[in-house]
Amino acid sequence: MKTEKILLAGATGYLGQFILAELLKKEHPTRIVVRNKAKIAPALLTHPLLEVVEAEVTKPQTLQGVCKGVSQVISTVGITQQKDGFTYEQVDYRANRNLLNEALHEGVQKFVYVSVFKGEMMRHIAIGAAKERFVEALKVSGIDYCIVRPSGFYSDMGNFLKMAKGGRVRLFGKGQCAMNPIHGEDLAQVCVAQLESAEKEVNVGGAEVFTHTEIARLAFEVLHKPVKITYLPDWVRRFILKIGKYLMPKSAYGTVEFVFTVMAMDSVTPLKVGKHRLKAHFEAMSELAN
Repeated sequence: MKTEKILLAGATGYLGQFILAELLKKEHPTRIVVRNKAKIAPALLTHPLLEVVEAEVTKPQTLQGVCKGVSQVISTVGITQQKDGFTYEQVDYRANRNLLNEALHEGVQKFVYVSVFKGEMMRHIAIGAAKERFVEALKVSGIDYCIVRPSGFYSDMGNFLKMAKGGRVRLFGKGQCAMNPIHGEDLAQVCVAQLESAEKEVNVGGAEVFTHTEIARLAFEVLHKPVKITYLPDWVRRFILKIGKYLMPKSAYGTVEFVFTVMAMDSVTPLKVGKHRLKAHFEAMSELAN
């Protein structure tokens, strides 16, 4: 068993759950920050290596002392779908800044932050601006740090499966933008490994590289449906982005803005890792839906 305690923020999210499992598997004494303990599996609440603290990362007064006795912090805090009235600025930047302030106050040795691949190229959109603002604050804070920048998550690929199940997948341009999405379990192993690494920035994705067209075809294959893909001209994507900010609620537009921006980019990372395969993931999702 390790002796130094790790603080994990964002433990109830898609990636956070896998990181928590990996930390406990590697026998790291772990403290997690959650808004509601009810979101934690009852079996975990009695785990001898786990300490659960109820606090709200958006409210700095609730975080006082949360880093006391902690050697390193891992934060996956961020929103992919705006809800509860919070903005990306409030969560992706400010909430992480609140955690960083506590870490600095308590003399934490290292801060591992999970951002997004090519975030530097997305400063013009709300989620990119907030994430990169925190990255900049982390870099100049004086604390040892590592920024993990994953490509798309397997959980996000469910959108292709959903469209295919409806009978048609709609893509922009020629569908030739490529990416290597990564499963949460594989990414969690990378994140935990950074606790003992000297790397400052890790751009990482899954072992397989696909174009958007190939992901769509794979979804149809798994569902045993005929391939029906409609390619929309890219001006449609740009038009939706342009008018969406005026016509859509902010809670909806932020997600659209991010997804539509990424759909026009190649997102293949230099580091390709993981045992999981997208076809098997689609098959598992398809079985769960039946």
